Amino acid sequence: MHNPRPPLDSLPRFSEIDPARVEADIEGVLQQNRAAIDAVSARIQQGAVSWDDLIPSMDACADRLERAFSPVAHLNSVSNSEALRAAYNAVLPKLSAYASEVGQNPALYAGYRHLAGQSPGSRAPAEQRLLEQAVRDFLLSGIELGGEQQRRYRALQARLSELASRFSDQLLDATDGWSLTVQDRQRLTGIPTTALEAAERAAVAAGEAGYRLTLEFPCYQAVMTYAEDRGLREAMYSAYVTRASDQGPGAGRWDNGPVMEEILNLRAELAALLGYPHYAALSLATKMNTDADAVEAFLLQLAARSKAQAQREWSVLCAFAATRGCADLQPWDQSFYSEQLRQAEFDLSQEALRPYFPLPKVLAGLFEITGRLFGFGVEEIVDFDRWHPDARLFALHRPDGLVGHFYLDLHARPQKRGGAWMADYAGRRRLPDGTHSLPVAFLVCNFPAPTAAAPALLSHQEVTTLFHEFGHGLHHLLTRMEWLPVSGINGVPWDAVELPSQLMENWCWTPEGLGLMSGHHQTGEALPDATLERLRAARGFQAGMQMLRQLEFALFDLRLHSRAQGACTAEIQATLDQVRSEVAVAQPPHWNRFQHGFSHIFAGGYAAGYFSYKWAEVLSADAFSRFEEEGILNPAVGEAFAHAVLEAGGGVDPADAFLQFRGRPPQLDALLRHSGIVSEEAGVG
Repeated sequence: MHNPRPPLDSLPRFSEIDPARVEADIEGVLQQNRAAIDAVSARIQQGAVSWDDLIPSMDACADRLERAFSPVAHLNSVSNSEALRAAYNAVLPKLSAYASEVGQNPALYAGYRHLAGQSPGSRAPAEQRLLEQAVRDFLLSGIELGGEQQRRYRALQARLSELASRFSDQLLDATDGWSLTVQDRQRLTGIPTTALEAAERAAVAAGEAGYRLTLEFPCYQAVMTYAEDRGLREAMYSAYVTRASDQGPGAGRWDNGPVMEEILNLRAELAALLGYPHYAALSLATKMNTDADAVEAFLLQLAARSKAQAQREWSVLCAFAATRGCADLQPWDQSFYSEQLRQAEFDLSQEALRPYFPLPKVLAGLFEITGRLFGFGVEEIVDFDRWHPDARLFALHRPDGLVGHFYLDLHARPQKRGGAWMADYAGRRRLPDGTHSLPVAFLVCNFPAPTAAAPALLSHQEVTTLFHEFGHGLHHLLTRMEWLPVSGINGVPWDAVELPSQLMENWCWTPEGLGLMSGHHQTGEALPDATLERLRAARGFQAGMQMLRQLEFALFDLRLHSRAQGACTAEIQATLDQVRSEVAVAQPPHWNRFQHGFSHIFAGGYAAGYFSYKWAEVLSADAFSRFEEEGILNPAVGEAFAHAVLEAGGGVDPADAFLQFRGRPPQLDALLRHSGIVSEEAGVG
């Protein structure tokens, strides 16, 4: 059945969100949901249990709450204010309490168990998977605990929700709370013109003269990569790696140390309450890889196969820096001399590539590539309710009708959380009349802003980030699932959810893809063939060091959450130091506090799951090798991937989905090859 185009007023009305009313509005939705759940629970207790009653009712409740709260959460991330933050934080305990109520509702649990046990072979596989995952999630919500234990579970979840928000708030405040205004232009020698113009605009906005340097990532990266003034690089580095900690220029002001301690202690208690030896085991209960020892062995295997190359790369970098007058290479020198070494080896500057990647051209190429592969078209909608002038809205169409909408918010600015992510406003679900509610996604990045003279010009790394997040968006938008718990990324194990996003990055390295997404912003000239080849050749530049850095994060996360007890800040630091001693080729200064800004594991969904990036890279590299074999822009291969992975959402076991697409289990050799890591071994142990 074709879906009529929904009116734009079915999309969020950001201009109508009043922080003073957020708490009352969410409370009203929760009361509506409680009444609906009470009615369903009463029917279950009377013996009236059916799919057509239980699942659509629970879907409607989930959809109603998501549409009410997700715009508030989105604004809290991209347009943070004191009033909105207070409203957001006031709502979190209510949402946590509601989630615990649902997860500990005995009637609902009985209803799902009854349906899950009914002739499983008679249901569609996605429906049976939904039921089995729901039963598992009830158990993980403490449904079989005693009354006092259930109350403790609810208190733990509520407090953990508050602490995650506090971690994010303090990191944002610490990031926004530091700046350095430089008036001597000579101190900024080497920094690209685009970054200098942005710093000059920031100074004007702050009522200052000169150039205002901040810890927003585009500015920080430009200084660390290009500034010839070593003292300036050191100042920026020390401010950045000590954000929200007991060290550095803001020491103690927004210290996340006590927050991390309490989070880890409460997670350990939560795991013990549910019968798990540690939080890692609890986290892995919902993932593809369910054994912590096996996950650590996988990470250590990758480290062992990467370290020799990383050590060679580090030695080369140190020797190169010494020839340029830096005999004692420090962390604040690494990006600077790495970029000079890249230019010396490949005659390739990331900054020199920016003119060839204007954002409008990159977006057009992104839409062309994904449209060819997956069979859709993109239409921009100009008239809509936006939260900031940067915000844009697009509709995704297939030949059989509208698929969904996605928002883009791509430029860095104050009061906006750093990094890049996809979040959703609504998921695809079946409605009572047989039509479908359509998915809506938010795609957020932090790229340099356009200027009066030029559009936003992206580095190649930023191009891959955009493709990555759009891959998440496609996973959400192209789903064919009809029920929210398995629609889009819902129900997808965390260590498989990065597969589509990391797969999309590969087109940023192919001649076919680069030809569609690049063109000089002034002349339209295509990226020269020689430059393209140098870019591709440089893909493996310092690949071993990059691999070990990600493995360092993943091992730290896994080991930190594999403790039976929590950890104090000294133990957190000791865990990180131990991991670094095993896998890192260079050690940071003792005052580095990376962990205090590690939002992925303390304020995101990656606790005991950061390894997911590496595991998904194994899947994505091996999946892309089929495109390499059968055609980089082959629509038949794209259709096969869409059918097996994107459309299936959480309704199919990801191991089965990969097997369906690739025809065999995943192998490690494609990841090593794509990463530029030379290894004589192949296969996953």
